[in-house]
This record gives sequence, structure tokens and C-alpha cells, in this order.
Amino acid sequence: MPTPLAPSTVDLIKATVPALEAHGLEITKRMYARLFRDPAMRDLFNQSHHGENGSQPKALAQAVLAYARNIDNLGALGGAVERIAQKHVALNILPEHYPFVADALLGAIGDILGDAATAEICAAWGEAYWFLAELLIGREAMIYRDLAGRAGGWNGWRDFVVDSVTEESENIRSFVLVPADGGAILRHEPGQYLGFLLTLPGHGVTRRTYSISCAPNDRAYRITVKREAGQVPPPGTVSNWLHDHAAPGTVLRAAPPAGDFFLDRTSRAPVVLVSGGVGLTPMMSMLGVLVTEASERPTWYVHGTLNGRVHAMRQELAEAKEADPNLRLQTFYAAPEAGDRLGIDYDEKGLVTAEWLIANTPHATATYYLCGPAPFLASLSDGLHRAGLPAERVRFETFGPTLELEAPVPALAA
Repeated sequence: MPTPLAPSTVDLIKATVPALEAHGLEITKRMYARLFRDPAMRDLFNQSHHGENGSQPKALAQAVLAYARNIDNLGALGGAVERIAQKHVALNILPEHYPFVADALLGAIGDILGDAATAEICAAWGEAYWFLAELLIGREAMIYRDLAGRAGGWNGWRDFVVDSVTEESENIRSFVLVPADGGAILRHEPGQYLGFLLTLPGHGVTRRTYSISCAPNDRAYRITVKREAGQVPPPGTVSNWLHDHAAPGTVLRAAPPAGDFFLDRTSRAPVVLVSGGVGLTPMMSMLGVLVTEASERPTWYVHGTLNGRVHAMRQELAEAKEADPNLRLQTFYAAPEAGDRLGIDYDEKGLVTAEWLIANTPHATATYYLCGPAPFLASLSDGLHRAGLPAERVRFETFGPTLELEAPVPALAA
């Protein structure tokens, strides 16, 4: 554990809360601008989350503010440290990266706050940053050791070969990946993701994470990727490259499975899986375990998508329903088309709501696993909490920076 913060540091950090409320986003934008002057540091970050309207500076501004507000109650950090450490491991973040972020953050505070960023304030934020950094570095070291020591495990980047590609819908494809060295793979926890290191023509080095969409096994991982369009900048750089260029024989470099969002396989309580769009990917891994292990747990899977053209993995879900009498499937189409058949292709028109979940699933005893776009998750998690469900029974994963759902502690990479 790092040395506890001095009381004077705590007081100075709390005194900066009003300034962070007023200027937090300016500070984080300036921080990233400073950090990205170094191409090696820029390559650690998902650039689709940056830019003028990027979500990562906003998420980090929320995080810095939350850290300052809770600096005298660090127990409130809770699972946020674990979530960030897991993501850092997936992206191969190492201790030598942390000083660059410290310099960029402290420089940005000075740039934006000017004379208000006194030597004492900057020293306090330096101490607070390194307290958090040491927590993360220590936890990440433990995760790296565990992954390398497990059967089929490794650290860093390992070459995988695309074994097969499947069209799941108009805009979603699955890629089955097997290790190029022919060895065994580490069995993931259902719900975890893989980190990838790609070098793309015209874009250089890029890192991404994709959820594993198959049940744990010793041979292969499967990722299921939506072709992203219309996001500027850049417009779905990696997803479009995978759809356009990844074919059987393509080699991809992957880190071992990571993530703290996964199915609790020790519980016998009812489980409700809820996804929106391509948020179905970790749910398919969870569902695969629930079906193949014949857990006899009452299971609901509620999925929302736009229409039949983008409804992925229908056949696989039908097979799961046939194999598991404890599974109940419910599909929502937000905008069904003329050929979409109510009662056959989908069950409900509209959006999945917390009110529907409370009325139609065993909310008194079930654990809910949610994955999808941030607004989808914000609506459902807020509604379930308002209905009285405790936080430990509402678990979620969002693709991209955590924004609006909660304010995590500062992340180095996203």
C-alpha cells in the first residue's frame, strides 16, 4: 500500500473542488494535448474517444472531480481501481508509463488555473496522483503475475490467427482466433475482453479491447465486432479494418483476457442478462456457460436492437433456448421493419426499460448483468436502483469511457 496522504494534502485537494467543477474539462483536454506530443504515449490511447467532442476527456474530468471530492474517503474508490487495473493490463500499460501522465496532468493544471495553481496546490496534486498510481501499479503487477502463471496464460502480446469469420447481421461479424504457436489458451471468465495491438496503414499503432463472445475453452477465443460508421474522428478505424481486411489466416496480436465484469458462477440465484446492440457480446459468453454447464439457474436474456437487419446471433440464441429449459428469451426491436414478425423475430416493440424488467423478471432475488451504450445503461441502472436493488445485484459494462453512470478514478488509457 502507498503511504497515506498527509492531512494537509487532503485539505488542499478538497480546496480545489470548485476550480475543478469550473475548469475540469479544460484541464483534461489540455492534459491529453500535452501527453499526445509524445507519439509513444499517444499510441496507448483509443483516439476515437478523443478530439473536440471526445468522451474520454469528459470521463476523466468527472473522475478527477470525484477523486477530489472523495479524497478523505478513499474507500469510495471501491471497484473503480480494479476496473481500471484490468483495462490497463489488457492494454499492456506498464509502470514506466505513469510518470508521463503525471507530468501532463500537473502541467495542464498549471496551464489552466494559472496563478491559482500555487506550488502547494501542484505539490498536493502530485502526491495525490502518485498515491493512486501506486495503488494501480501494485494491483496491475498482481494481475500480470496471475495471468502468466495460469495454464495457457501469458503477458504482453501473443500472436493469434483468424480461424473463421461469420456474418452475424448486416453490421456485425464474429472472428474466431486461435494461437499462432499452437498452444493452449487461458480460459477466460465469461464476460471478459481481450486487448489488441494493431498497426494499421495510415493510422499507425492502435489499441482496442473487444469482449469475448464464446464460452471458456482451451482452443480459441471469439470476438464479435460491430462495423462502426459515422463517428468522427476517426470513423470506426479498427472495426472497419476488421470487417474489410480480417480473414482466415490474418494474424492479430492479443493480450490475455481481462476485465472485472463477468458472471458469478458460484451463485445459484436467478440471473438476468440485458444487452443493447452489440452489447450482446459478453452476454453470449455468459449464456454459453449457463447452458453448457447445465447450472439449472433460472435465466432471463433480454436483448434490445433496432430491427431484424442488425439482430445478431439469432440462431445461436434459438439453439441455447432449445438446450436449456431454464432460459427465457425476450427481444425488443426499437424500429421494426415491414418484414420483422412480432412474436417470431421479436417479442416487444420499443426499448428495454427498467419498468419492464421489474415487472417481468425476478427482481427481488436476481442479479442483473447489463451491457450496451452509455444512455441505455444509465437508464436501466438508475431505474433498477430506484426500484430498490442494491448495487451488488446490478453489474454493468459499457463500451468506451465510463461516463454518466458513475465517476471512476482517473484512468490512464481508454
